[in-house]
Amino acid sequence: MKIAQIAPLIESVPPRLYGGTERIVSYLTEELARLGHDVTLFASGDSITSAELAPCCTRALRLDSTVGDIIPHFMLMIDEVRERAHEFDILHFHIDLVHFPLFRSLAARTLTTLHGRQDLGDLKPFYFRFSEMPLVSISNDQRKPLPHAHFVATVYHGIPADLHLPSLGQGGYLAFLGRISPEKRPDRAIRIARAAGMPLKIAAKVDKADEDYFRNDIRPLFDGPGVEFIGEINEREKAKFLGEAAALLFPVDWPEPFGLVMIEAMACGTPVLAFRCGSIPEVIDDGVTGKIVDSEEEAIAVLPQILSYDRSAVRQRFEERFTAKRMANDYVSAYRRLLKTWTSGAKPRQLDFNGGSGLAPVSIEKPQRQADADPEIPI
Repeated sequence: MKIAQIAPLIESVPPRLYGGTERIVSYLTEELARLGHDVTLFASGDSITSAELAPCCTRALRLDSTVGDIIPHFMLMIDEVRERAHEFDILHFHIDLVHFPLFRSLAARTLTTLHGRQDLGDLKPFYFRFSEMPLVSISNDQRKPLPHAHFVATVYHGIPADLHLPSLGQGGYLAFLGRISPEKRPDRAIRIARAAGMPLKIAAKVDKADEDYFRNDIRPLFDGPGVEFIGEINEREKAKFLGEAAALLFPVDWPEPFGLVMIEAMACGTPVLAFRCGSIPEVIDDGVTGKIVDSEEEAIAVLPQILSYDRSAVRQRFEERFTAKRMANDYVSAYRRLLKTWTSGAKPRQLDFNGGSGLAPVSIEKPQRQADADPEIPI
């Protein structure tokens, strides 16, 4: 198949440091190319890929001091993709919703993976308006706020099996990795670690929007023993950071769409202690790869149990559920179903704003657990 992957321009693909969406786009692009597909990546010019790179700006917009407004750059990329759309069998977007108006007439050959939260009120009328656009959720929970949206599959994230090698030692500290923000709850992680009497290392990015929260609410908690703030780390540093940890703390307080860091920890053999929010019960196999809790008190109580988990079993479950190869095969299955529908001449799915039927519907698949996903399909 000829496949276009359309990435955000904020970070390069893969990103130098933090950037979950761009990282997934990179893993998917490379695996599709390895499977023999003809892949073109629309991304920033400093991206690195074995596929054909279509540079849509010189470098990642976050790192370009001359960029004052990102919207014109995204519009230029979307226009370039539209001009080249005839070259591809599938146009796979990872840029939220901004392309919908221009690609509505090509809906049957597009797929949009939603990487963020979908429970915001402004989104519902938008999905009603563009209800023919095929969507992929990254967890079943992510799609719950939008029961009428055109979800055609749930595809869990995956990372290369050899990206992080397992560390089967006990580990000497608790880890918090990702982003400093109110919804990620680093304050919970600090309290849990201190109550358990274990050192905590925090490797996290601080966005400009969260600088006040970091300065006023989190940095004062560093005073005292046992907490080390490392800052933002790269992929090489991440493998060591997670591999040497006794457990990853993931104390989120929002409808987490997926939580990539959880499977990165699992790849290292490191168990995860997470709060029951959003996708967490879909990603963690409770009692095998980690423990799901509902309160700080419960987290403190079960932490010794988690530290005794079999790290080789954690790694094995990662290999069964969350590799890039599995992710790519799931997307290939979704591509083929879309193309089959398109070539059969089925009319696009469309809903009226009130939820009534418009044009003849295209079937929407029910969310599937990963164990029920399509088997690997040869090209």
